[in-house]
Amino acid sequence: MTRNPQLSITPVTAPIKVALLTDDPLLRAGLSSLLAQAGSISVVDTIDAEVALWDAGIDGEKTLARLAELRTLPVPAVAVVGDQAHVAPAIAAGARGVVLRDQVGPGIHAALTAVRSGLTVMDANLAESLVPNAPKGPTPGKGRGDLTERERQVVQLLSEGLSNKLIADRLGISDHTAKFHVNGVMMKLGASTRTEAVVEAMRRGLIRL
Repeated sequence: MTRNPQLSITPVTAPIKVALLTDDPLLRAGLSSLLAQAGSISVVDTIDAEVALWDAGIDGEKTLARLAELRTLPVPAVAVVGDQAHVAPAIAAGARGVVLRDQVGPGIHAALTAVRSGLTVMDANLAESLVPNAPKGPTPGKGRGDLTERERQVVQLLSEGLSNKLIADRLGISDHTAKFHVNGVMMKLGASTRTEAVVEAMRRGLIRL
């Protein structure tokens, strides 16, 4: 899990205002009941929400196209997907948490609380699926070297879902330099995508909680 250091942590004792976004009436009924049982959760309209619980739908072929909706949401979202293959695309599209449709349970309260507090959350098994052959635990020998201090800053910002341009703005460097550092991070972490780089950095303990 990662946290944006610029976000304040909302006390977990405060009720969570959740927008429930799904076109599936059965899932809506089930999630509404689950959220009611969890307590300290209020289901509200998107405009009043702090977090969205967003459903990708049951049609797997349309999921990737629908993921673009995540970028338009005014609040951070936990995405409900039907297939592990959609986990990485959901994170790349801006989801701050991902849960499989058939594994939604009481733990959703903790996930919504964490996302409201600025964290990115995911079930450990789903995180493993993003880098299926990666060993468990810290692996400092993987890749081609240790990260520099600047690269550590870059991977921290990658974990917050920032683009190269936003990373450049945050660090006061050029877009070209930001891209250079992102490529360096991916090479050193042995990652082929930005998401894999973030997951590997989490394994190594390089990202601040």
